[in-house]
Amino acid sequence: MTDETVGIVGAGIVGLATAREIALSRPGTRVVVLDKEPAVSLHQTGHNSGVVHAGIYYTPGSLKADLCVRGVALLREYCQDRALPYREIGKLVVAVREDELGRMDALYERAGNNHVPDLRRIPREEIRELEPHAGGIAALHSPRTAITDYPAIARAFAQDVVDSGGEVRLGFPVTGVTEVPGGIEVTSGQERVRVDRLILCAGLQSDTVAQLARDRKEPRIVPFRGEYMLLRPERTNLVRGLIYPVPDPRYPFLGVHFTPRVDGSVEVGPNAVLALAREGYTRTRVSPRDLLGLAAYPGTWRMAARHWRTGVREYRGSFSTAAFMKDAGLYVPGVGVRDVVRGGAGVRAQALDRDGTLVDDFRIHRSGRVTAVRNAPSPAATASMAIAEHIAAAVFEPGSTT
Repeated sequence: MTDETVGIVGAGIVGLATAREIALSRPGTRVVVLDKEPAVSLHQTGHNSGVVHAGIYYTPGSLKADLCVRGVALLREYCQDRALPYREIGKLVVAVREDELGRMDALYERAGNNHVPDLRRIPREEIRELEPHAGGIAALHSPRTAITDYPAIARAFAQDVVDSGGEVRLGFPVTGVTEVPGGIEVTSGQERVRVDRLILCAGLQSDTVAQLARDRKEPRIVPFRGEYMLLRPERTNLVRGLIYPVPDPRYPFLGVHFTPRVDGSVEVGPNAVLALAREGYTRTRVSPRDLLGLAAYPGTWRMAARHWRTGVREYRGSFSTAAFMKDAGLYVPGVGVRDVVRGGAGVRAQALDRDGTLVDDFRIHRSGRVTAVRNAPSPAATASMAIAEHIAAAVFEPGSTT
């Protein structure tokens, strides 16, 4: 069916990739992207570390695994076509203790099932050849893991939408979603936009916007702030590629790691602390409304009961540079407080179920004319073009899925 209008709420990289996919793959369909901010990619996309993940970590057969591997290929080609930064600097996932070797081997098997290219298990000596200043007793080496500039990619996606006859309407905070005969009316104060179908890619606000559309109440979004240190410019030569720990399978966070950026800087981090506001990029940013929402949700307390010890440790690193760098020093021995300065921070929109489970996989579902992205954490930026294909297929599939 042509001559339809599809609305997308959210001008982050997933929303813009989806708008672009529909505009290019369905001639005659008009797309309009709606976002409350004055520019695109100001939240999760704009605070992203820039890593293009190869697919090492994700459960085989999950949406994350399938869409990450597909997304890498699409993103690499797009960056090459548009002369956008894309550098395959490689990644080491480093074991620093004997008790991590079993988890590292399980990760290697998982990555093989996900068809991660050229991944190898390497001994201590080869770690030093790749990263002379790194620690560790063994590692996985992923030479195809890359870094890029996701805000630049998002801006290019937005331009593609406009060039295809679509619209990116900024300064449009969505306050209402109403079904009308034959379509949906999206409101922002007194402004109204009528669309035939609506896609919700609202990131940190995904649950609140979904409820405006009368979608299910769960999962809820819990904001976790990730804070970074930056290596001082004279110390960036200590790191050549990405250096990561072996992740703890109990958590959807990857732990403190070293991340070179396309601008030449090197980030150390992030930690993962509960933010006191959905857009709480600093410790002093507090939203009473967001806090009340967290306190009223049973899943918050169940999560806290399971993971409070980890939370205390993460907060210690938030307030103490020495504590923050203690873990980092296991992976690049000798790097400490004097080698870093405080960097920026991002906020991760982490979906949480009522039973206190941190949702790991992407969650995308359709109900009638509305398709909602309810959980799209890392590697959503890497997988954005593949997620867009997945969403577009769901939106135009006959019937309704929930």
